[in-house]
Amino acid sequence: MKIMLCCSTAFYDKVEEISKTLIDKGYEIEYPNGYLDNSFELDDNVSDEEYSKFFKDMFQESRDKIKTCDGILVLNYDKTKNGAVMPNYIGASTFLEMYEAFMDGKKVYMMNGFPDNMLLDEIKGFNPIILNGDINNFK
Repeated sequence: MKIMLCCSTAFYDKVEEISKTLIDKGYEIEYPNGYLDNSFELDDNVSDEEYSKFFKDMFQESRDKIKTCDGILVLNYDKTKNGAVMPNYIGASTFLEMYEAFMDGKKVYMMNGFPDNMLLDEIKGFNPIILNGDINNFK
């Protein structure tokens, strides 16, 4: 089984441990964009056209990866921004990856429970399998 890990760059520190556990269990892993290389880093001084091309390329890369996988695992943890804690954070790009996987009929797994934000209904609609914070629950 091939699984793509999806997450905010804020959670890249979790990717190595999670991927090692899954690889040890016999899974093949597809890594988040930019995790293994920095080609998906965006310079602050780019034009609007370069900015748009960057995101188009990033979204296409995710789409291509998802198509080769059996499912995705969303690494969603608490994130603090501007002093506020956002429990089980799922950012916009990760949400779009969840949507792609769902629309392609792939399994959607989430490391932790649902975030309490404006996308809650849509995320619930993907019918994800919640691992309750324990990668050993992945089956």
